[in-house]
Formats: sequence, structure tokens, C-alpha cells
Amino acid sequence: MHQSYLRAPPLLADGLWWEQLDRDFARTEEGFELALADRLRVGAAASVDTVLRTIGASMISSMALPLGYNPIQLRRAVRDAELYAEIAESGDAKRFFHDPPSGVRVRVRKGRWLPRFEPEDGVCEALDFDSPFQPVNPSQHRSYLRHGGNRVARARMLRHRDGPRPTIVAIHGFTADWYLINEWVFALPWFYRMGCDIVLFTLPFHGPRQTKLSPFSGHGYFAGGTSRLNEAVAQSVLDFRILFDWLQRERGAEQIGVTGMSLGGFTTSMLASVESRLAFAIPNVPVVSLADLVLEWQPIGVLLRAALSTMGMELADARRLVAVSCPLTYPPVLPTKRLMVVGGVGDRLAPPKHSRLLWDHWGRCRIHWFPGSHVIHMDRGAYLTEMARFMVGLGFLPQSELSAGDSV
Repeated sequence: MHQSYLRAPPLLADGLWWEQLDRDFARTEEGFELALADRLRVGAAASVDTVLRTIGASMISSMALPLGYNPIQLRRAVRDAELYAEIAESGDAKRFFHDPPSGVRVRVRKGRWLPRFEPEDGVCEALDFDSPFQPVNPSQHRSYLRHGGNRVARARMLRHRDGPRPTIVAIHGFTADWYLINEWVFALPWFYRMGCDIVLFTLPFHGPRQTKLSPFSGHGYFAGGTSRLNEAVAQSVLDFRILFDWLQRERGAEQIGVTGMSLGGFTTSMLASVESRLAFAIPNVPVVSLADLVLEWQPIGVLLRAALSTMGMELADARRLVAVSCPLTYPPVLPTKRLMVVGGVGDRLAPPKHSRLLWDHWGRCRIHWFPGSHVIHMDRGAYLTEMARFMVGLGFLPQSELSAGDSV
């Protein structure tokens, strides 16, 4: 695959990204010069994404848009906007993503990991702790904290008995918190056999953290409007950093890296703007600008454009509502050599232009494209091997493990 943009000028000029990013970003296509065989494979994979995107957009339109993005809620979001925008305009991530408190007690119990992979030399553990998160916006305190299930952070860990080992924390995508699927998606058995301890982190409002009467996992992440979304990202980062501290303190993990898929890739990108102790950050098919993304999803895009028009708002205003929780707003705290992006050429749920935008923002770090879509990861073995090589280059994994590793 030939990527002509390797020598192209950056997508963003200096200044506030929500004003500088092309207003037609949602309508532009990322160009790839593909061989015929790759075009056929990419086209087939992309068609699956398009169907799933329509289904997902319809679900969100019917179940989340009326609750959080109607004109009444948008007026409330506009009232909150100045608090969030003032922080975003400062470019100081610490003003929104506060340092985690020390000594948070993490409860550990032995847990069955997954039916497919329970190694004899490992210990499977279920982790949870009471999240001390308090919304940054005072007006969100009551509505946000009333969801009791979301106030317990959760993760699962698979560690070697003879640890500590380098630890990879994987973050699932939107609605996709099922452990069995993530075991395969992230090739967790493969990385475990290469000598890593593994943690699966559950995002706010997903799985056991979802709200009461939630129609699907993750519904509450978006259903409360843009202010809820901002706070959910802040809680994701805080809870992850508490887990990070515990892994270092109680499990002795000296090196901890993070990778995530889709919304998990977005969270991974956000962590790279906040947590400098990470060994690496590898977002996979990441979303970057949520405001632009939803405009591509139909029918939600049409409905949201109509709501913005009713409010007399421009696209830059919509981006500004969620800029405080966007990785484009802040410089990464990790050096470029510890950053890597994985993108799908045929992705129609988080189109490849989002991966390119993040790559630009991150100083054109290492990037790997695979000829698949958001859900069909063709040549997955190639990008997983590339990720492992990246980890070897950082000293996270020894070369001997990569050479001796089983096939994915």
C-alpha cells in the first residue's frame, strides 16, 4: 500500500484544532493506492463496517440522541462549554485529568479467566476498586455519581506465577467489553506466552459498570450528552492511573504499556497525553475527533446537523464542546519513539483519516496499516508482529521472545 501523505503537509496548522481542522473533514476520504487484490479485500471488509455503522448509528439515534443531544440538553451543554473550553484552550491536561489519589484499595479475587485460555503457569484474577472520581464540572456531580455500578472500577489480570513481568493493559472498544472477544482481538495468549502479564480494563458505563436499564453496554458513556462524555473520559483516565499505580506498587510491574481498540484506542491516545510513565501507547483503529465521527454515521449525522442548525451552532462549536477530552487538544507526554498507531485501510467505523490525524499530531510516529476494516482485521498477524517488534525495540520484550514466539 502506498501512502502519499507521508510527505504531505500536516492536517492541522498551529492554533486551536477545533477551529483549524477542515470543516469538511467528515466528508473527506483518505487516499490509498492499492493493488487490485487489496482493493477487493478492503472493499469487502469495508462493506461489513458500513452495515454495522448503520445499525449502530440507528441504535444511538433512537436510544442516546433523544436523551443527551436534544436541543434542551445541547443548551445545557453550551452553558457548560465555557468551563470545559477554558481548560482546553489552556492546553494543560493536568487541569482536567487530575493526579490519582494514593493508597486506593484494590480488591483481588481469584477468577476464572476465559474458557479458551487458562495457563497452568499463571494466576487469573478479577480486580475492582471504588473509583474516587469526582466530575470536574460541579453541575455534573449529582447526575454522574448517581450511577452506582459505574463507581466501581473493574479489570481482569492474567499474570505469571514467577512475576513480575512487563505488563500490557488492553482497553476494549465501545460496547465490546466481552472478555472472550478481547482475548482474540488483542492476541492475549500470544503476548502472555511471550512473557507478558495481561490486564483487561473495563471502561466506564460498560459491562458491570453500565447504568440501570441500559439497553446495551456503553449506552451511558454517550447518552448523557457532551458533558457526560467529557467526564467519562476523565474517569477512564483516572481509573486507569489508579490501576497503574497498583500494578507498580503491589505487583511490582516495572514496565506497563497500553493498547486499545476503537474507543479503547481513543482512551489509549488520551493516556499518552497524561501518563508519562507508560512504556508505550498503541491505539488500534482509534477514533480521534468524536464530533466529526458522528457526522459520518447515518442517520445520527443528519439528526445532529439539524440539532446544531436549530441551535445556531457551527461544527467548530460542536468540536469545542468535547475538546477538553480529545487527545488533539494536548501534546503527548510520551516521546515519539514510544508511540505507535495501527489503522485499517477499509475502516468505516473509525475511518483511516482519524489514524492519520493522530499520527500527524504525534509527530508522525510509527504507523502500520492493515488491509482490513474496523471489525475484520485482515493480516492481523502482520500488525501484531509489528507491535511486538516495536516492544522489542523499546526493551519491553527481549528479542529472544519474538524469535521464539508462537504464530498468532
